[in-house]
Amino acid sequence: MAPMQLPEWADPEVGETALDPQGVSRRNLIRGAGLLGAGFAVSAAGATEAAAATSTTSSGGSDPELVYLVGDHHVHSRYSHDAKYDFSQLAQRGAQFGLDWMAFTEHSNFGHADKGAAAENAEVVKARAENPRMLIFQGLEWYIPAAEHGTLLVAPGPNNVSLLQQFEREYDGKLTNRSADTPENEQHAIKGLQWLAAQKRSGFVDDVLVLANHPLRLGIDAPHELRGWRDTGVCIGMEGAPGSQGDASPDWVAYRGVKNAQRGEYVNNPGTGSWAGYPADAYRTYGGFDWATATVGGLWDSMLAEGRLFSITTNSDNHRTIWDTWTDGVFPPGQNFDSLGWKPSPTNTDTPQAGSDFWPGQFSRTHVGVTKYGYLDVMAALRAGRVWVDHGQLVDGIDVRLAPAGSRQRGVTLGGRLRVRRHERLELRVKVSSATRPNFHGFLPRLAHVDVIRGTVTGAVANRDSWKAPDTRVVEQVDVQRKSGTYELTIPLGRAERSHYVRVRGSDGRRHGVGYLGRHIDPAGPIQHVPNDGDPWLYTNPIFVDVH
Repeated sequence: MAPMQLPEWADPEVGETALDPQGVSRRNLIRGAGLLGAGFAVSAAGATEAAAATSTTSSGGSDPELVYLVGDHHVHSRYSHDAKYDFSQLAQRGAQFGLDWMAFTEHSNFGHADKGAAAENAEVVKARAENPRMLIFQGLEWYIPAAEHGTLLVAPGPNNVSLLQQFEREYDGKLTNRSADTPENEQHAIKGLQWLAAQKRSGFVDDVLVLANHPLRLGIDAPHELRGWRDTGVCIGMEGAPGSQGDASPDWVAYRGVKNAQRGEYVNNPGTGSWAGYPADAYRTYGGFDWATATVGGLWDSMLAEGRLFSITTNSDNHRTIWDTWTDGVFPPGQNFDSLGWKPSPTNTDTPQAGSDFWPGQFSRTHVGVTKYGYLDVMAALRAGRVWVDHGQLVDGIDVRLAPAGSRQRGVTLGGRLRVRRHERLELRVKVSSATRPNFHGFLPRLAHVDVIRGTVTGAVANRDSWKAPDTRVVEQVDVQRKSGTYELTIPLGRAERSHYVRVRGSDGRRHGVGYLGRHIDPAGPIQHVPNDGDPWLYTNPIFVDVH
C-alpha cells in the first residue's frame, strides 16, 4: 500500500494559507486538543485494534481527546451496475468536500464477484496513491438475504478482495437467490455475518464490519432481524439517515418537474416482504433521517434500551449526482456489465443528467473520533460508537462528555460507558464549534437548539420485534440561537437512579413538530418535510451510564 500522509489540516508543515476555511477550522479544533502533527501520527494499516481503540468504560469518567475524521461509508463507482463515475472523480470530489476517509461499496453482482472486485482493487490502490491524505476503503454493498442492503467494510490487506468475492458468491441474497422473506433466508444472513466474524478471528483479515443501509426504505428489515445481525458482533449499526438526499432538492425537483420527491428516495409503501408491524409513516424520512432513528422512543431507542450499543451513520450513497452533466459510458459491442465486471468510463455532456445524490461529503457527513490516523483506527472508532452525524455542515464540530457533576475529569464520550454510584449527580458537557463558513449549498448554517434525549436501560427484550422504548424521551432542549463561535454547555442531569443512556440531537430550528410518539416524549422534533424540501439536523451516538 502507498504510504499514507496526514490530512493537510492536521499537518503542521502545511501552512494555513494553503488551507480552505474548513481546513483552518478543523486545524483550530485539533490544535486545542493538542493533537496537531506528532500528536496525531499515522498508524500502520496492520496496527492492532487494541492499539487503535481506547477504553469505552470509565469509573468516574476520563476518555482521551479525540480528532473527528469526516467520512462516507457508502459510495458507488462504475463498478456498480447502476452508477457511473470513475474512482478519480469520486476521490477528488470527496477531497473537495472535506472527507478524510471514504469507502467504495459496489453492488453485488455476478460480474462484480467474478471480475469486477479484483479489477476494482487495482483502481482503489491507484486512487490511494493519488490521494495519500485520504483513507480509501474497498468494500461491498451486500444484498442481505431476506432483507435490505448493508455496507460491508474490510480493512485493506492481502486478502480483502478474496474475502469480498467469496462472501458475495456464498452469502449475497441476490446471487444466491435468497431475497424472499423466509426464516431460512434470514438464517443465511446470520451465517454470513458469522462467517465474516470467523475470518477476523482467524487473522485472514485485520478487521471487518457491517452497517445496515436505509433500513426502513422498504420496511423489510424487521426489528428481530436487526437484533439478530447485531448479536453476531459484526453488524455494528445502521444508517441513521439514508443517502440520495439530493432527490428532493427544490431547485432540482423544479428542473425535473417532479411532484412528490422525498429525501433518501423514501417514497414507498408496504409491499411484499415488508414487516407488518411498521406503520405507513415509517416509509418516510423525518428531517432527512430514517424513521427508526428520528422517532424518539422508537426502534433505535428500543435497541439502545437493552443496554447495548448500536451505532448510526449517514452517507451519500452516491450513484449519480444532481446537476451533473456526465453520462454513462458505452459498452463495446457484445459486452455488458456481467461480461466485463464494470462499466466504461463516463463521458461529459452539456446537459444535466438524471440523478438523486450529492457528492460524498457535500451534504451528509459521518464523524468518527480517533487518536491516530489509519484504516483500523477508523474501523475501531466506528465499532466503539465514537460517531456523530450531520447534514448540511450544520456545525464545524461537537464534543459530548458525561461526567459526575462538578468533577474535573474530562468525562466519558460517545459510545462509552460511565460507571457511577446510585444517587450520584451527573452533568452533560457539550462543546459546540459553530459553522464558520457557508456550506456547500451556499448558506451559513446556525445551530438553534441542542436536545438531550435520555432512556432507561431495561435489558434484553422478551419480544425481539419490539420497536418502542416507552421510558425514552427528550429531557432538555437548550436554546443556543444567540451563541456563536466555540462555546460550552454544562447541562445538569440530576441523580443517577437507574442505568440509562443519553444521546444528543440538534437542528437549525426552522421546522419542528410533535414527535411521532407524542408531545410528552418529543415536543419539538423532526417532522415529515413537505415534498421536495428538507432541513439539516445532527445526531450523536449514545453514552451509557451503568449505575451500581
